[in-house]
Amino acid sequence: MIPKNQKMLDLVEKEHKILDHGFIRIIDFMGGDEAIVQAARVSYGSGTKAVSTDKALINYLVKHKHTSPLEMCEIKLHLKMPIFVARQWIRHRTASINEYSARYSVLSNEYYIPELNRIQKQSKDNKQGSGEPLSPELANKVKNLLEEDAKKCYEDYEFFLSDEVNFARELARMNLNLNYYTEFYWKIDLHNFLHFINLRAHPHAQYEIRVYAEKMLEIAKTWCPFATDAFENYVMNAKTFSKTQIEVIKKMIKGEIVEQENSGLSKRDFNDLDIFTK
Repeated sequence: MIPKNQKMLDLVEKEHKILDHGFIRIIDFMGGDEAIVQAARVSYGSGTKAVSTDKALINYLVKHKHTSPLEMCEIKLHLKMPIFVARQWIRHRTASINEYSARYSVLSNEYYIPELNRIQKQSKDNKQGSGEPLSPELANKVKNLLEEDAKKCYEDYEFFLSDEVNFARELARMNLNLNYYTEFYWKIDLHNFLHFINLRAHPHAQYEIRVYAEKMLEIAKTWCPFATDAFENYVMNAKTFSKTQIEVIKKMIKGEIVEQENSGLSKRDFNDLDIFTK
């Protein structure tokens, strides 16, 4: 039997605060780097036991996308986040999830209000993102309106649930805003855990989900340090290129001047080669 990671055991049930009322809490975990190499070696015997060899094997697995051994490791988290963040979260359909139900229970009076520096204009070049900050006067006005609306919605919610009205909880909840907090348990294997981090810890990801992903990356480094190091090296901080991009790169290496217009690449794909042009 592989002994459990003591550093991870120390993190179980510890609450990591995120945003103003959110958190990540580890409920349980299974496996680690040792479990990955154990699963990988089952096809050809025990092999070598040296730690350096274990690390090299994990590097090979991640580099060449042999991901099934990483699926031998699982983690279960208790998560609390604004509803609008949770709706992005569950787009990742590779986990088991069970959410707090407002059909049966009353939601707490907790809602997310962004910091003033997070109150920004719509991005001009990213339909999904934020751009430059609003003026201090407008930012304060927006923040105050968000808070006033949230308070009013909860007051109405409490009235709906009062003995005077006794409105059904399954309908009363529809009055609450998307910035109210929800909670759920989330169980996922390491391969998909790292894939989530790769997408959601990206600088272009929305801030409110990115801060969760950044904390999850810290957890991954404690849980499976070799696998996480390989992931950061070969996936998170690496670049992949298409066949056409590689042909353009070869021309650049030879000293040829290649412009986007005659490269056969879209503007976005050509800009991905900026590491060769700067």
